[in-house]
Amino acid sequence: MDRHTSPPPAPSVLSAPLRPRPAPPSAADLAILAELERKVLWLASWTIHNANHLRPSTDGLKVGGHQASSASLAAIMSALYFHVLRPEDRVAVKPHASPIFHAIQYLFGRQTRERLEHFRGFKGAQSYPSRTKDADDVDFSTGSVGLGVAQTLFASLAQDYVHAHGLAGDRPKGRMIALVGDAELDEGNVFEALLEGWKHEVRNTWWIIDYNRQSLDGVVREGLYERFTGIFEAMGWQVVVLKYGTLQQAAFAEPGGAALKSWIDTCPNAEYSALTFQGGAAWRKRLMDDLGDQGEVSALIARRSDAELSALMTNLGGHDIAALIAAFDAIDHDRPVAFLCYTVKGFGLPLAGHKDNHAGLMTPAQMEALRAAMGVGEGREWEPFEGLKRPAGELAAFLDRVPFAQGGPRRFTDPALAVPALAPPPNPVISTQAGFGLILQDLAKGESPLSDRIVTTSPDVTVSTNLGPWVNRRGLFAHAALADVFKRERIPSTFAWEFSPKGQHVELGIAEMNLFLTLSAFGLSHSLFGARLVPVGTLYDPFICRGLDALNYACYQDARFILVATPSGITLAPEGGAHQSISTPLIGMAQDGLAAFEPAFVDELAVLMEFAFDYVQRDGEGAGDERNWLRDETGGSIYFRLSTRPLEQPKRVLTEAQKRGIVDGAYWLREPGPNCEVVVAVQGAVTPEAIAAVALIAEDRRDVGLLAVTSADRLNAGWTAAARARERGFAGATSHVERLLEPLPRHCGIVSVIDGHPATLGWLGAVAGHRLRALGVEHFGQTGTLADLYAHYGLDTAAIVAAAQAISPGRPLRHLKAV
Repeated sequence: MDRHTSPPPAPSVLSAPLRPRPAPPSAADLAILAELERKVLWLASWTIHNANHLRPSTDGLKVGGHQASSASLAAIMSALYFHVLRPEDRVAVKPHASPIFHAIQYLFGRQTRERLEHFRGFKGAQSYPSRTKDADDVDFSTGSVGLGVAQTLFASLAQDYVHAHGLAGDRPKGRMIALVGDAELDEGNVFEALLEGWKHEVRNTWWIIDYNRQSLDGVVREGLYERFTGIFEAMGWQVVVLKYGTLQQAAFAEPGGAALKSWIDTCPNAEYSALTFQGGAAWRKRLMDDLGDQGEVSALIARRSDAELSALMTNLGGHDIAALIAAFDAIDHDRPVAFLCYTVKGFGLPLAGHKDNHAGLMTPAQMEALRAAMGVGEGREWEPFEGLKRPAGELAAFLDRVPFAQGGPRRFTDPALAVPALAPPPNPVISTQAGFGLILQDLAKGESPLSDRIVTTSPDVTVSTNLGPWVNRRGLFAHAALADVFKRERIPSTFAWEFSPKGQHVELGIAEMNLFLTLSAFGLSHSLFGARLVPVGTLYDPFICRGLDALNYACYQDARFILVATPSGITLAPEGGAHQSISTPLIGMAQDGLAAFEPAFVDELAVLMEFAFDYVQRDGEGAGDERNWLRDETGGSIYFRLSTRPLEQPKRVLTEAQKRGIVDGAYWLREPGPNCEVVVAVQGAVTPEAIAAVALIAEDRRDVGLLAVTSADRLNAGWTAAARARERGFAGATSHVERLLEPLPRHCGIVSVIDGHPATLGWLGAVAGHRLRALGVEHFGQTGTLADLYAHYGLDTAAIVAAAQAISPGRPLRHLKAV
């Protein structure tokens, strides 16, 4: 086959044995594949047309669906799903090719006509492939461009980890495949992932680039494919460029073919797109203007009708089933491969090639013309084999023996791991960050099934987030053993960095997007590879915002992980505003699929970590708990916002009621009396200031209470869930925060305090109608001591006492000026 391909990287000791090359498809099978490709294109186009032109519209909004962007992948996806893929392979489908994916699954019997008819409608097939919303076995959610692409690389790393640790059983390794729009390669996270993949020597990864040379707003820059090729090859990937289809290759072999090939190779992208849209007559005129009167090449052009000439000039490698299969089947190694497939956006549709076709829709008249060309009878638009030239029985039999369709369910499960009791460290003064490291170290010392399945990861802040002791005991993951040079040379060092296939820490570079994609991939290991892992990732709290898109993506996929973000707030005083977080508590509250906690004391943290290791393994089954009205039975991921500030630890043994309160979001550190005038509600590291303030306030106000909030997120979620339940008729639905605040008299005021945005707790006054003053941080931090900054931002004891005076005016507080 005439295609450009860079040689694969030289085999290494890490490479798997060569893959056996599959038998090439027969001529009959190629004919069936071409028929199925036509049917996939029709079904995808009709699904979008039905949603926009036939389904009743109640709101007048355009439904959309990207007919042109879908069409450019019809041949590639048909070649993959109907010939190349095996059950163990996983695919991230380009977001705008969702209709093509659903059409293919419909032919396999894994998608319903009803859901296709409701495409982009309520409970219908999703706009973009979704693991959690679609019913037809999506491997990776896509939609936030580039993330599904990079996810395949980290899924490959997770697969390697599972196999290296002997957790895969007899399941073979699959290829992690991304179908990539060329414009997606503008996304920086893709290239961050490429570099990380090079560091970890990822394998079994294919990225198939739909190089249609068009983006949302126009035609891409000339020569971009050379840049792509250079980048991939520099990262150790093999690059295969599929530019010419079999019709073009045959034409190049004719007399004059070399001149035609040279013209194609030098034609600008914009010109090629415009000529594609204009069709055969335009191709003929342009080619004759440029190549006419050259004897052989003129004859080559003249031998073809306008329709044949148009078919020849648009017969690019990405639209030729035979060329695609030959390229895919030729890969006999497990090293990463990038396929650069030249395509036409909108191929096979009247929109083909037009620079404005990205979100364009075919008109009813154009759709009728396509119906006639496809041979689809009116009223039979959804029939699987309508209009195809091969007998329906033959097509059905072919689909039944497609390799991808064999092997049963592709979503796996793995039993939940028992969680041992976790004890807080005995240190009388300690920070929650240090406590986290010590609790994890205790787990590392043991041999519980849970500790063997924990895998930690961090973007180059492993030591500074207290993961060092865990790594010392459990090691770093790599495909080959690598000793710690400092240890070998007997140079004193606190940490031993020894790499091996049995290591349980994945060290990442400084790229938070990669951290969250790693957590997402490892957090889906039970479903993708049948082996449950419990990923724990650490980073600096303010840098959550750097990877927020990938964090949202991980939660949307229902990946399960524990995120430990530390240090946090202006409490990291000397570091200044660049390292001090403000908005992250609000992110924890707003992010679906993520339960956020911010404990002040290490015994609270131990309770919460024990809860977290169980919570991330829950499968969504079981009755809802009306005690707190949270969806705890569904499980999810966990976010701990921790601090480096050492606090004096309370000398106590927590009661079961206190433990339940810690998990549900709050408990009384000082119970209010029946005539309570002021309550201070505090979350996190500023708890000592709140304790001191309450002691002073209590000298002038009656029955003062101190509410220790461990999770504004869960308090708020339970409150809103209980309100919804009451609106649905559950009159007695009462949330945890309502029960906590119910005994307070109406004249009682609340002062809320957090080293974060004050809105985090500012809603507490609405629970039972109490006056509230919310203290927190709203502006970028300063450098300085804790005393300096707490006073500057109004979080110190004096500020809390002053706020109490403001919401409980009565008699003046004697200590207001003193503090």
